[in-house]
Amino acid sequence: PRAAPGAQKKPRPPPPTPPPASGISRSFAAESSATAPSNGSSRNFSTAAAEASDDGPWTDFPMAPPDPIIGLTEAYNKDDFPMKVNVGVGAYRCDEGMPFVLPCVRKAEAILQANHLDHEYSGIAGCVEFVNHALEFVYGPDCKPLHEGRIAGVQTLSGTGGLRVFGEVLKSFGHTEIYVPNPTWGNHIPIFRNAGLEVKKYAYYDFENSELDFANLIADIRKMPEGACILMHVCAHNPTGMDPTIEQWKEISDAVKERGLLPFFDCAYQGFASGDARKDAAPLRLFVEEGHNLALVQSFSKNFGLYGQRVGALSIVAKSVEEAKRVQSQLKVHIRPSYSNPPRHGARIVSTILKDDQLTEEFIEECKGMANRINSMRLRLRGKLEDLGSSRDWTHITKQIGMFAFSGMSKDEVEALRDKHHIYCTLDGRISMAGVTSKNVDYIAESIYDVTEK
Repeated sequence: PRAAPGAQKKPRPPPPTPPPASGISRSFAAESSATAPSNGSSRNFSTAAAEASDDGPWTDFPMAPPDPIIGLTEAYNKDDFPMKVNVGVGAYRCDEGMPFVLPCVRKAEAILQANHLDHEYSGIAGCVEFVNHALEFVYGPDCKPLHEGRIAGVQTLSGTGGLRVFGEVLKSFGHTEIYVPNPTWGNHIPIFRNAGLEVKKYAYYDFENSELDFANLIADIRKMPEGACILMHVCAHNPTGMDPTIEQWKEISDAVKERGLLPFFDCAYQGFASGDARKDAAPLRLFVEEGHNLALVQSFSKNFGLYGQRVGALSIVAKSVEEAKRVQSQLKVHIRPSYSNPPRHGARIVSTILKDDQLTEEFIEECKGMANRINSMRLRLRGKLEDLGSSRDWTHITKQIGMFAFSGMSKDEVEALRDKHHIYCTLDGRISMAGVTSKNVDYIAESIYDVTEK
C-alpha cells in the first residue's frame, strides 16, 4: 500500500520543492513534509540542548527554493529595462498596467465604513450571510437542492484554504488519492499532497495541437476506480484557458456518474471568464441538475478583485438536509485547528454587493468589462503575430478563455523571451493576459515572433 506524505520520517529531511512553473509539480518525497525525525538521531529543540551544542536550533534548516511565481516577480522587479513586461502573475491589471479596484467594491467599502461595524470573530463556518449569497451566486437562485437545504457551506481562506480543508476531510474519510487534470494550477498538487492524498492526473490538454484532449479525458475518467474524487475546473481552466463545451460537459457528467465518482469543482473565475456569471457556472449547475452529490470551492479573488482579502467558500451537495449538516460539521472540525475562523472584511464586501440589486448589476458590468478587455488583447496579440508572418498557428489564443493564454512556447523560448526581451512568463509558456495592454501588446507579439521563429 502507498504511504501518505510524511508517513516515513528520516533524519535531516530535504525541504519540500515548490511546483515548477509548468504547473505540474515534481513528486514530493514522503520525508519532505516531516517534522523532526522520530528515531534516536533526532535533534532536541529545547533551550537546554541548544545551549549545550555549538549549533543553534536552526542550523540544519536549508534555504528552500523560491516559489516559481514569486521568484519570477522578484526577478522582474530587479530588472531596470524600461520596456520590461510581467505576464506571469494571475492578477488583473487595467489597460494602464495598474491594479484595478472595482468601483462597486469601493461603494461597498463606503457602506461598511458608514455602518461602524465591529471586528469580532466570525464563527468557525464564517459569515453566514456571505455563505448564503455565495451559494446562490454559483448554484443559481432557482437551484432545487439549495431551496431544499441539501447544500451546506462554510467560508474559507479563498480557494486555496477551501482546497486544503476538503483535502483533509477526504483523507480522514478513507480517500487516499485525488485525480486532477493534466495540466492544472500548480498549487493544486502540493495542497493535496500536504493533506495526505496521492495526486494522480487524467488527460486534459493536447499540448501538441493546443486543444482539449477530450477523447483521452473521457477514457481516463472511465478508468478511474469507483468512488474516487475527481477535481475539475468550472470555467477558465488554469493554466490552459481551454474549457469543454456544454455538450462535452454533459458527456463528462455521464462518465463521472457511470464510475460513481465524487466530483470536486474549483471555481475561481465565475463572471470573469466570459463576462457572464450564469454562463460560467453552467457546468456546475449541469452536474447538480444531473443529480450528482458533489463538492465545490469558490474564490472571490479574481472576479471581485479581492486578492488580498482571501475570500472563499467551500460547499457540498448532499442527498438530504441531515446529511448536509453532518458533512458541514466535519468541515468545521478541520477548520477549527487550522485557522479557527476566517476574516470578515472581504466577506462583508461580497455580501454587501450581492444583497443589493443595484450593486450586483454594477458588479456584473464591471466584471464584463475586465473580461472584454482581456478578450480584446487576445485578438490583438494573435492578429499581430499573424501580421508578422509567424509560421505557427496562434488560433488557440482566441479559443482559450479567462486570465491565461497557454502559448505553446517551449522552456527555451520562454527563457529567451525573458533574457533577450525582458518579458516574464512562467516556464510552461503560460501568459497572463491581464498583463497585456494596448501599449505593450505589439512589443510582446514582436518578441514572441523573434524567439519562436529562430
